[in-house]
Parts: sequence; structure tokens; C-alpha cells
Amino acid sequence: MSTREFTEESTTDEFFGLDDEENFKKNFIDVNKGKPLFMIRFESLNGIRLYDFINLLRKQVNYILDLDDIEFGFHFKEKTQTLLMGITPFLQWELDKFPNIDNAVGRFHQECFREKSAFFNFGVSRTQSNFISDADEIYLELFQASQKNLNDNLVRWSWTYYNKANTYISGNIHEAMIQPTVFYDHKKKTFSVKGGEVFVGGGAYDGYKQLINDIPQDQDINRIELLILEKLIIACDRAPGLLKFNISPQSLIDTFSSHEKVNRLSRLIASMSLEPKSIRFELVEKPYDEKEFQLKDVCKEFWNLGMSFAADDFGVKSQSHQIVLDLGVMIKEFKLDPISFKFKIEEDQIKFLDNLAFIDYCKRLADNREAVITAEAVEDIDTLKFLMEHQIYQFQANILFGKMPMADYRKYYDTYKNIPEEVIWEILTKPDFLEMQKKEGNIYNLGKTLKLF
Repeated sequence: MSTREFTEESTTDEFFGLDDEENFKKNFIDVNKGKPLFMIRFESLNGIRLYDFINLLRKQVNYILDLDDIEFGFHFKEKTQTLLMGITPFLQWELDKFPNIDNAVGRFHQECFREKSAFFNFGVSRTQSNFISDADEIYLELFQASQKNLNDNLVRWSWTYYNKANTYISGNIHEAMIQPTVFYDHKKKTFSVKGGEVFVGGGAYDGYKQLINDIPQDQDINRIELLILEKLIIACDRAPGLLKFNISPQSLIDTFSSHEKVNRLSRLIASMSLEPKSIRFELVEKPYDEKEFQLKDVCKEFWNLGMSFAADDFGVKSQSHQIVLDLGVMIKEFKLDPISFKFKIEEDQIKFLDNLAFIDYCKRLADNREAVITAEAVEDIDTLKFLMEHQIYQFQANILFGKMPMADYRKYYDTYKNIPEEVIWEILTKPDFLEMQKKEGNIYNLGKTLKLF
């Protein structure tokens, strides 16, 4: 039996009839009196355009439901960005062929998530279209029930995802990624890895944002940040170089205002065969409250133990300026916001000159503290050389090294030393080599593969 789509009456609206609620009721409910009716509600659609998602459903509806005998149609509520899909039998489903719509849409939901083709929340409702209730009553019943089912799904998913997050955080496997920090020695004319920034990844999660999205909103995010920090420190067991960890100022204040908790973290670091001087906390740009405790006082506890701090995403509009002034010599690194060196002179002369002035300002701040400046997200060789001409010699950028498993970093750290600058320039100036580097993400390995040194 062939699949048939509800016939939509001609309209001139931008959704070609999708926003015509009365037309949807007529073709979904009135025409199908006595048949079972299903409504699937899709909300929070991301990663795909609405039309493309509707076309995906149109093409795959038989595969998704494992049925041929169906009629279907759509209604889009623009104000709430809610897509409704109505489904009913073309003739009549046999009892043994009656579909489990909830499970079918759930599998489709997971497939889209795994393939990263679309992201959405959904709810399913069902009713028998009887001959006594009118179309408005049946529509309202389906509409409200699908909303309740979606809300129930969100609660269930949040705990499923939270359990997954907890399993990751508390797991024994040392899952973490690190993006190396590369230093240019202008006397030796060589590049060397000096440490790196440690990230969530390498296991159940690709990154911090993905992990945080699995944490229910009613959870204490500061506590979660602390657990993540502990997880990453444990993953750095015996790792060489200067290791950098993101943390929000509020988490520091709320968690480490107690001297004992600072000591506990210090003991954890020592138990991983790491020295305090190899630990640096990157203070991310988030607002914080100092009503009870001062950020400076909390940071001083770590500073006295030998640890240091970095100002993350430091730029013209950065909120970190006050932190830099408050923490003084405890700030040992400025991580430049890419906007600080983005503009080329031929693109915007004023912004280019402003960038030069800001870089000079950063250098003065760094000199006052005997600190370093790190340029993140450098995307091309011209920008790299421009920064080096202005005595910015430290980089964290994919054109040199992308993120790598902590195990690989630990194993090959000593080999990522004294890479001749000629090798770097040759790879970054030749289009074929540059494309290879974008895929490889490790300029040392590529240089060795190409037998450049």
C-alpha cells in the first residue's frame, strides 16, 4: 500500500500551507474519522534547516516507522518554532502491524544525533478519531498530550545524559585531550612544545560543551567544574611541561575559599607526580561575585603553593582586565583573544593600528609580571609571522598542533623539541603541505613523514 501525504490547500504563505492550522485539522482529523491518529511534535530543531528536515521526514517516514500504509502531513507553529507531524493509516493497520511510534521516532532521534545530521526534542501523542468529538477537541487533546510527552522525555533524557556524564567524570579511564603550546626560540630559530591546555575529550565526550549540555540545569555547575578539574588532573599523571586548566573565577571562589580544599587539590596534584609550578589555571571570562570572599585571596592560596594563573581570551573588550589588575604578579600568561590580531592593514587600517596598540599594551603588562603572551587560533602563516615580528613567540594553534590524546602527548613530548623554522615555513607556505597539515594536526609528524628533517 503506497504512502500518501495529506493534500494541502494552496496558500501564499512562506511555509506553503504549513502554517495553516485549519487546513491541517481538516486533512489530518476530519478526513480520517474513526482511524487512529498520531501527532509527533518536534522542537528545538538545530543543525538543519526546517525545509530540509521536513524533506528528510518525507523521504524516510516509511523507513523510520517500518510501514507503507500511512498518510502524513505537517503543520508549523512559527511563534514557538514547533513542527507537528500527523500520521494515520492509509486504510487500516492490522493488530500485529500496529506501529510503536515512540520507539521508532526515538531510534530516528538517536541516528540523527550520532550522525550529527539534526538535533531536536520530540514528543508523541495518540488518540482514536471518534465520530462524536469535533476536530478542534481532538487536535487540542493530541497537541497537549504531545507537549506532555516531550516534557517527560526531556526529564528522562536529562537523567540518562547525567548518568552518562557522571560515568565519564567518575571513570577510572584517563580520558583527556591536550593542545600543545608551542614556543619559538628566536635565537635558535626553532619551535618547541612547552606544555599545553588540557581539555575534556578522548572518550565518551568530544569536548567540555558537549559534557556540560548533559548536566541538568538543577545541578551545581561549580561542583561539576571541580569534578571535571579533578578528572583532568588525574588524566595528567606524570605528564611533562606546563599544564593549563580552564576554571571560572566563581568556581574558584565558591570551591577554594577553604584553605583545606586548596591543600586537598595540592595533594591530588602531588599524587599524580606533578609539581605545583607545572600547573596553571586559566581564568575564563565569566562574571563572578566577591561578596563573601575575594578572588585575589583565593588565588593567593594557590600562588603560595607554587601555582600560577593565566588570563584567558584577553582582548580589548575582555572582562579579564580587572582580574589582571587585581591578581598582579600571579598572572603569568596572557592568552590573546584572536580578535586582537585578526585585522589586516588592507582590510581595516584603524582596527589594525588599534590591534598594534593593544599588543603593545599586553607586552607591557607581561613585562611588568615577567609573564608570557600566547596567541590562540592563529589561522595562517601571515598572521604567525606578523605576531613574531612583534615579539609574540608562543602559540596554541591548529596550524601547528591540534588536540591530541594525553597518552600521545606524554609519550612523544620530548621529540616535539627544536623543530627547525624552515620546516614550519615550508609546510605552511606550500598549499599541498598545508592541506595535509590541516588533516594531520601535528606539524612535527608531518615534517617527519615528508622527510623535511
